Amino acid sequence: MTGQAEDTKSQPTLLSSKLLLQHQAVEAALNRHVFVWKEIEKSQKRGISKTPRSHTVPVSEIVAIHHAEDEEHPKSKWDQKKKLQFSQLFTNAFTVYYVTRTKHHRWRCSEATFSCSSPELCEQWIQVTREQLSLLTNRPKRLLVYINPFGGKRRGRRIYEEKVAPVFHRAGIFADVIVTERANHARDHLTTEANLDEYDGVVCVGGDGMFSEILHGLVARTQTDNKVDQNRPDAELKSCMLRIGIIPAGSTDCICFATVGTNDPVTSALHIIIGDSQPMDVCSVHHNDVFLRYSVSLLGYGFYGDVLADSEKKRWLGPARYDLSGVKAFLCHNHYKGTVSFLPAEDNLGHPRDKLQCRFGCSICQHKQSSKDKLRETADEETAAEVSSSSSWKVICGKFIAINAANMSCACPRSPKGLSPSAHLADGSADLILVRKCSRLDFFRHLLRHTNTDDQFDHSFVEVHRVKKFHFEPLDPQPLLLENQSELPKKPGFCPMGSTQTTCIPSAAHSSWNCDGEILNHAAIQVSVHCQLIRLFARGIEEQQQCV
Repeated sequence: MTGQAEDTKSQPTLLSSKLLLQHQAVEAALNRHVFVWKEIEKSQKRGISKTPRSHTVPVSEIVAIHHAEDEEHPKSKWDQKKKLQFSQLFTNAFTVYYVTRTKHHRWRCSEATFSCSSPELCEQWIQVTREQLSLLTNRPKRLLVYINPFGGKRRGRRIYEEKVAPVFHRAGIFADVIVTERANHARDHLTTEANLDEYDGVVCVGGDGMFSEILHGLVARTQTDNKVDQNRPDAELKSCMLRIGIIPAGSTDCICFATVGTNDPVTSALHIIIGDSQPMDVCSVHHNDVFLRYSVSLLGYGFYGDVLADSEKKRWLGPARYDLSGVKAFLCHNHYKGTVSFLPAEDNLGHPRDKLQCRFGCSICQHKQSSKDKLRETADEETAAEVSSSSSWKVICGKFIAINAANMSCACPRSPKGLSPSAHLADGSADLILVRKCSRLDFFRHLLRHTNTDDQFDHSFVEVHRVKKFHFEPLDPQPLLLENQSELPKKPGFCPMGSTQTTCIPSAAHSSWNCDGEILNHAAIQVSVHCQLIRLFARGIEEQQQCV
């Protein structure tokens, strides 16, 4: 921070003058990095001293600057009267809109209106500030926006029109808006129809399902344009050039929460406006060399797969279906036989249990980015490294209650630390969590630690590995026939939830994979982590003490 402050002070001042801010005289100054205003100290009476207040705004966090009288578009006679009074009160004035931070990682668009001594000075402030904003080439100018009108509580269109569109308009961003009419509408449009050369980014207004559509459409389009076969598990996928923005408007917004720190539409809109860029790893999932899906958060087999499969039958219950299905899966306490083979990420700086959380400016992710850039220059060395590491695969056989692969912490309000607290967004690896067969009480203790700060990996039946790739092969037993009750397993505490025992039989052939909230049709899968395949309009979660 000290070095940054010294660097800011060393920057030449582009503009400096005395202005009025709400009838208070201030000294305002602008350089390439910051816009600063400070109250001019007045002579104090009766010996009372008052410290003049100052305010500093990074130029990168200025949303826009406009003439004060041009800001509002009156819709009624009352609005017209207010605008007339405003223009009379603030003559030769300009308004600066900028980012401020509030609690719980939320951002807001604040404003300050300054009055100048002359129209020429006012125009000079607007022109010089806009010139500095134009140098910020990472800011989008034109966006392709997809709105899911059915997700969550059907509030997507209203959230965009009332909270996001006005902020985009103020920042001078043009948006082409498409309201989706069916499932996979956005994915199909991105894959085949959209002219991506016209846009600086793609924005989805919805939940995690809508984001998944955008992800699959954009990644598939990029591979098609670069003639990359997605069905090859060993294919080197091309990174997407366009960034993805998420305006949370669904029943679950886990991706937004994990990359911004809050599920707030205005906060996400401001991250898009200032042009933040957060790289993210993506897992590709294959079955017998056939591409199935991409995943950015959680791949879960066993417990989480059972919860999702059962909840799909209870969609009429709304979000409550996850709680009911979770209790049901816990009481059934199923376990599954299988073989897990994985390639450890031995070149990574971090470890799943090092308690180093991925935050804004994460050194581990930045180190991976620099390493990735060097490997691009020496592709032959990268290929040689892959060949030499082929013998490093580890194999584990056993009975598992849950097999989870987390690309990120998967933190949410119910689980503040997530499934893997030290997982990183862009380090080219996933955390593979194996929960072996154990008692129901032990498994409950493991689940309980997701809701507090205790180490959920500190159990003898839990192990975690940071991996680049992994395969899973179920070991299918002979299915049991319900007609022969004598062959049913005598299992203490076995508790069917309904009139039949079909859903709680622990010797079912296999579970289902939960892939970011979607069920996969195959249990045997091959998974590869693709380092920083996409980028979001985000910056990672900021440390809370940076808020003002």
